[in-house]
Amino acid sequence: MLIEVTEAARGRIRDLLEKDGKLATHALRLKVVGGGCSGLRYELVFDDAFTDADTEVDAGPVRVVVDEKSALYIVGTTLDFVDTLQESGFKMQNPNASNTCGCGESFGA
Repeated sequence: MLIEVTEAARGRIRDLLEKDGKLATHALRLKVVGGGCSGLRYELVFDDAFTDADTEVDAGPVRVVVDEKSALYIVGTTLDFVDTLQESGFKMQNPNASNTCGCGESFGA
């Protein structure tokens, strides 16, 4: 499996897309780009442009897509959403990350 999208993450993605009226036309694109204090960082954007090199992840009522290059870094990753008193946002649990920064925004592989 490329990535797992938890129920909490699926719900938050759906809510955000519905709020913007884009549920039927857009997907959450998960990318890995250079940057951050550990060398690589995750980028999450809503996108309506897809290519043959994209992989669509089975995420129930929402679409999640990953480009071919990013897929190499995130195989086996879990995308979750947390909303607690201390933190709120999408969280990645990536078994390929050899190190991560303290804020959880970037990683090395």
